[in-house]
Amino acid sequence: MNRWRRARLPLACLALASALTGCMSEPMKRVRTQEDFSSTATYSRLFDASPTQTCEAARRALLSQGYMINTAKADLVEGQKSFQPDAEVHLQMIIRVVCVPESADHSVSMGFVTALQDRYALKKSANSASLGVGALGSVSLPMAATNESMVKVGSETISSDIFYENFFDLVKRFLQSEALPTE
Repeated sequence: MNRWRRARLPLACLALASALTGCMSEPMKRVRTQEDFSSTATYSRLFDASPTQTCEAARRALLSQGYMINTAKADLVEGQKSFQPDAEVHLQMIIRVVCVPESADHSVSMGFVTALQDRYALKKSANSASLGVGALGSVSLPMAATNESMVKVGSETISSDIFYENFFDLVKRFLQSEALPTE
């Protein structure tokens, strides 16, 4: 028995060494990150207005585009709008604007904007019924009816520079054209 164990020991060491070599030769797989934090220009802009005025202009910009306002505060506005580009697809856009002072006298503010788009799809499922009979067991019968429901299938932060540029231009237009309340 000892001879057998001594003969297997070199084989086991060889197998372990080759397994470790295989692991080392394989490149380390890295998880791809979605965020690189390289630019703040897409999601923020400076405005020559107080945070209250900037958020009020953002609220009016959202209202002018058909958004329902969920939250409207001096430093935060959130609006929501639904789209149905196809009979079986529903999109919901939520835009959130946060307004913060950038100067000591609050005459300059920074507006941070994020747009989140949720996608819903129509899912159909067929119904079936079971009938249990003591001596025979149960029998499953297909029914012609189906259930339909909208199911969330995706969520994405909009990253289009043009989208945000157009929104900031609209906010700027409301800041220039309207007499907005001061703090």
